[in-house]
Amino acid sequence: MNLDELKYCPGTLAKGFTTYSPSCLRNMFSGKKVSHVLPYVQPQQSEKVAEMFIDNRKRISISGVQEKLSFLLDKNTLRLTNEGEQGTYILKPIPRDLKKVDQVPANEHLTMQIAKQVYKLNTAENAMIFFKNGTPAYITKRFDVKEEGGRWGKEDFATLAGKTKDNAGANFKYEYSYEEIGMLIQKYVPAWRVEIEKFFSLVVFNFLFSNGDAHLKNFSLLESSKGDYLLSPAYDLINTKIHVDDSDFALSKGLFADSYQSKEYKKQGHPSKSDFVEFAKKIGVIESRIEKLLQPFFKKQPLMESLINRSFLNDANKRAYLLMYNTKRNYLIK
Repeated sequence: MNLDELKYCPGTLAKGFTTYSPSCLRNMFSGKKVSHVLPYVQPQQSEKVAEMFIDNRKRISISGVQEKLSFLLDKNTLRLTNEGEQGTYILKPIPRDLKKVDQVPANEHLTMQIAKQVYKLNTAENAMIFFKNGTPAYITKRFDVKEEGGRWGKEDFATLAGKTKDNAGANFKYEYSYEEIGMLIQKYVPAWRVEIEKFFSLVVFNFLFSNGDAHLKNFSLLESSKGDYLLSPAYDLINTKIHVDDSDFALSKGLFADSYQSKEYKKQGHPSKSDFVEFAKKIGVIESRIEKLLQPFFKKQPLMESLINRSFLNDANKRAYLLMYNTKRNYLIK
């Protein structure tokens, strides 16, 4: 894109900014004046830069299909980590092997911003960032790195469920249900009554915004300053339906361990309010709280539409994103 035409903060999507807004700089970069343009050309344009990126990818400890790179802040400049350095940011360039690959960074950024700003979900800090030629990438701040150095303990739910490629096959991170994740939260989180509500809201959000890749490794527990474990900030939220023809839920069993479906589910082929109410009860959400937790997802959210319009998606995918949301919302309110 033409970086001279920026009208919205590439972090918060707030109007009237040609670079990161003060609130984005404060939350994302500890108040440092960081440029929205990386000090690198796109790797495809330079053999030297490509080699640097390949070398960095070999060292990063974050798993996953999409290419990820480790960055840190050096004074006011973001740069690739060198061997032995602890990265504090993860950069995700445009991936390969998907439809509309150039839209992936904008899609993830928009979905994360909607989760945070509209539905008040606890999310990893994130922003759009650009190579020198205007090619976009997605950048997120690591929440498992301590400010003074070292790491907070972090366990994803594939590990907590005891599932690996060796004992459960290539699809190990998909062979489960969201109800069973809820049971693991009850087992491992002392303050599970509070955290289970956050998990419930996140599962509803993923359905509403067509995140069909919310698998076991995309939920984690994170060590707190008190030494116990809480649900980590949400990460890897994206409308996968724009890129692949997938189902409502990433996990093979869906919401329930016993594959329960309501009458509405069986009739329309998608879950409805009654399915999520039953799901909430099964994972231990207090009944008097269920309706309150669901209400924000039933309501029309003007801010959500504003964020879509200000996002870095192209016009066709802005329309597709909103249409998919409205379709899912109609299923949900039945």
